[in-house]
Amino acid sequence: MISSRSSRFWRLSLFTVRNAACTSLILISIFLVCNADKSSKKGPDMTMQVTSPAFKQSDMIPDRYTCKGEDLSPALRWADVPSGTKSLALIFDDPDAPMGTWVHWIIYNIPADSAGLPENVPAANPVKGGGIQGANSWGRIGYGGPCPPSGTHRYFFRLYALDIMLDLKPGATKSQLLKTMEGHILAEGELMGRYQKR
Repeated sequence: MISSRSSRFWRLSLFTVRNAACTSLILISIFLVCNADKSSKKGPDMTMQVTSPAFKQSDMIPDRYTCKGEDLSPALRWADVPSGTKSLALIFDDPDAPMGTWVHWIIYNIPADSAGLPENVPAANPVKGGGIQGANSWGRIGYGGPCPPSGTHRYFFRLYALDIMLDLKPGATKSQLLKTMEGHILAEGELMGRYQKR
């Protein structure tokens, strides 16, 4: 014969086990829901290769492409553009500028089948071969080369593969471009060079 104390103990134990099981199921459900939410968010899941015949990744940018030289835009090449890409966009900026990130060049609506840009893209719209140039931090259309006031700065060419053509007029700013690209980036790639005026 089971005593009332033993009966209460087993009921309590069964209640604890059931609660633990329910808690585990709830935690597992939350985990699955959170992961499903993350996986459903659209974002870049590929990386493109961006290169230049003028300099290698993390190398010094030649004077030819800076304010000390001819201030020409360097030739750029890219690969691994994903299927479904409708256009490409390029941002060239300097995050080490003393007043905050300085934008040197913006191009968007580059044709998806483009393999790169030639050297010395003219400061005019539209870009030959396709594309529209935005405004840099000087308030001008087109390329403005590295020109740091002091020290060695890093300069990033960032390429974005997009699933749409962007509804932006010529002369758009970096912030306008980034806002319009939100939710449409299929892949990204970057090339970083350094420069110091000597």
